[in-house]
Amino acid sequence: MQAYKIVIPARYASTRLAAKLLKNINGKPLLYYTYQSALKANASEVVIATDDQRIFDVAKAFGASVIMTSDQHTSGTDRIAEVSRILNWVGNEIVVNLQGDEPLTPAEILDQVADNLANNNQCSMATLCTPITNDTDWQNANVVKVIRDHQNQAIYFSRATIPYCREPQEKPLQLKSSFRHIGIYAYRVQLLQAFTQWKPAPLEQIERLEQLRVLFYGQKIHVDVAKVLPGIGVDTEDDLQNLISLVPTLQRGNAY
Repeated sequence: MQAYKIVIPARYASTRLAAKLLKNINGKPLLYYTYQSALKANASEVVIATDDQRIFDVAKAFGASVIMTSDQHTSGTDRIAEVSRILNWVGNEIVVNLQGDEPLTPAEILDQVADNLANNNQCSMATLCTPITNDTDWQNANVVKVIRDHQNQAIYFSRATIPYCREPQEKPLQLKSSFRHIGIYAYRVQLLQAFTQWKPAPLEQIERLEQLRVLFYGQKIHVDVAKVLPGIGVDTEDDLQNLISLVPTLQRGNAY
């Protein structure tokens, strides 16, 4: 098992669900459960990175290692890069990005993405995907698609239905060729530092997908099919209620 770090970017602001990381679930904030999921993985260190004192204080209260970062970052990757500088992480050390609103992420896929990067020295980043199994997801612009080459390296990520199917009879092949991207990333620290120096790429700005900056500047991204499906993320009030109803066994505790 490759030694690695986990950073959980945790912003207070959210356009669709205000202060969602502090929402109460069985007496504890949502962020607490994400942190607990990370602790179940084989990471040597788990750090929450925030730009807000309220999140900092709550994370400290439930015993997390937490770093205050700049409020000027435009992406989670930039925030993680700052953490790596503050903590003096260097070179080929591997860092996994776990979003703060993903409390049901299985430890198995956190370990998987870290190991995949460690085992593919030609890549500076790794991520995961799952098969697309229905046309609704295929057509949904909020479902990011990825296509890969024969070495499981990313060719392109898009919100569009890639690859385009010119002939109707090739539809089954089309579905087999594209996968749903899962937003879990492993980076080498040297890539994180380079990422912050690169200007945003035109394709990244068009698609609003920061991983396209990595491809644009000639770096390779390993993409494997996740061993297990990730749990639901929380973007809206409906998502929050679904999480509460789906996870009645979450440990109860005193409210913060």
